[in-house]
Amino acid sequence: MSKVSLVTGGSRGLGRSTVLNIARHGGDVIFTYHSRADEAQAVVTELESLGRKAIALQLDTGSVAGFAAFAEQLRAALRDTWQRDRFDHLVNNAGHGDYAPIAQTTEAQFDKLVDVHFKGVFFLTQTLLPLLADGGRIVNLSSGLTRVCAPGWSAYASVKGAIEVLTVYLAKELGSRGITVNAVAPGAIETDFFGGAVRDTPEFNKFFADITALGRVGVPDDIGPMIASLLSDDNRWVNAQRIEVSGGQGI
Repeated sequence: MSKVSLVTGGSRGLGRSTVLNIARHGGDVIFTYHSRADEAQAVVTELESLGRKAIALQLDTGSVAGFAAFAEQLRAALRDTWQRDRFDHLVNNAGHGDYAPIAQTTEAQFDKLVDVHFKGVFFLTQTLLPLLADGGRIVNLSSGLTRVCAPGWSAYASVKGAIEVLTVYLAKELGSRGITVNAVAPGAIETDFFGGAVRDTPEFNKFFADITALGRVGVPDDIGPMIASLLSDDNRWVNAQRIEVSGGQGI
């Protein structure tokens, strides 16, 4: 029986690379998108062209109030498409960036980062635990900025630091169900994250390239294959870890 993975924010960037690489490894995928249904459907079509089953579901990961209804949609998708009531892997990927020095960070910026990157991850995972199979996997997306300081990213890095702590606690509390939980911490990546800042702003790109051992910033396909491999049985004994995938950023 094929494994079924749920990836939040799977229609673009790191999420898109992740779902495509899960499919290339022989897995089926349910992924969420925030607002661009056309982009999501294009990814579904691409996954189906690889011979895999795929479903896209809309979800605002920063709105806890919608999680119960989403869980019911997910339950129906599992029943109708896979004739099962559990999925195997949860990848908490959805997110956004916000850049401001500490002295200029607004409460609204801070609250949105917390809602999407920490509170949303905490309560979506909690909501979905009854649907996650024993022996499953959870991967939470963190950031290389929890280790390497780049002024202006304090609030974003702080909520990612919270995710790394949550990862360890989830691993401890879910160990009795055989569920492993790890955090993947990408370095700077060329995506449309934060308006494509790393990809499209030469000074950002050069700053991070200059502090990376491999001499460049990353691209989505530096990350997606790694996450897909982490979900495989080959990595069943990797648990409660922060795994940085940054090309040697800041060493």
